[in-house]
Order: sequence, then C-alpha cells, then structure tokens
Amino acid sequence: MSELYTKIYSIVAKIPSGIVASYGDVAKAAGLQNGARVVGWALRRLPAEVEIPWWRVINAKGYISIVNPSVTPTQQKILLEKEGVKFIVKEDLFYLQNPKWNKF
Repeated sequence: MSELYTKIYSIVAKIPSGIVASYGDVAKAAGLQNGARVVGWALRRLPAEVEIPWWRVINAKGYISIVNPSVTPTQQKILLEKEGVKFIVKEDLFYLQNPKWNKF
C-alpha cells in the first residue's frame, strides 16, 4: 500500500457516521489538487481487511457515483441509510437529501 493511499485511508477513517465527504475534499485534505480520481482509485483498491468507511465518500454534486465492480451504488446507499442518510432518486441516481458534509 502506497504512502499516499495510506494517507487517504487515514482521512476517510475520520469521517463520522452519517456525514459524507466528496472525493475532491478528501483529495485536498491529502494535499492533492485535482486529485478526486486518485481518491476513487485508492478506495477501489482498499484491502478487504481494512475497515475504512469508504461509503461516506461521494460525488461533489451530492450523489453516489461509485465505479467499482465489487460494489454497487445500491450497496453504498444501504450503508449510508443505516447511518441515517436520506436519499432522493432522480434520473436513476441516488442523490443525498440534505447531506451533512464533512469539512476538513
């Protein structure tokens, strides 16, 4: 695991239950400018044995945009709903209803 990925995982681990952060916000907190995709790649490669709340990271527009063959947007939605996050379905996308954003 690279030092950068370890830093990203450390940042994501600090996002509280019921709160979300955008890929871009996590990237900025890790010292990356325009690094949202790097955060997505890091979360996609998250080892299964590492307990990091990856589901709390969403698109900056407020919807689930996960692209991972092993996890579906519905699975991410279910994990967030367990934490009290509410959704609006619009154009087949899961938008958060009044999201509480983590501010690093």
